[in-house]
Amino acid sequence: MNSPRDSVTLRNLEAAFAGESMAHIKYRYFARVAREQGDEETARVFEATAEQEVAHAFGHLDLLYPKAALTAARALELAIEGETHEYTEMYPGFRHLAVQEGNQAAVTEFDEQIAESREHAEQFRAVLDKAARRFAALAKVEERHANHYRETLARLGALPKAA
Repeated sequence: MNSPRDSVTLRNLEAAFAGESMAHIKYRYFARVAREQGDEETARVFEATAEQEVAHAFGHLDLLYPKAALTAARALELAIEGETHEYTEMYPGFRHLAVQEGNQAAVTEFDEQIAESREHAEQFRAVLDKAARRFAALAKVEERHANHYRETLARLGALPKAA
């Protein structure tokens, strides 16, 4: 049986999400440029369109990561996977090619992104670890409460019944 990642539709949704996300950022950048050039009206058009691109991207994410199946912990795991991919594979590969092409500005950019992606992954990991510790502590507290309730019920069962 094929895994969900083998689905052409899922790959297309991922590509559509990437395209909408990229358009959002690109239009935000274009708005910044237009505003710096004194064209406020064009800047507002780009910003309004950028917001629509976000809505489209969220629609794709709703299909890729259905809310009913997504927990905060799973979202953190996915974020860690993504950031780790960026700093271990994606940006190092891009950096290597930029070095080969002699594009020092790109090398510098990729080095910064490698460091930031590593930092983001570590931040997400710290949040996930903290949540796991909180859950473990909460489970111990709940277990103590449950044991207390069992002991209380046992004592109540040992008392003579009221007439």
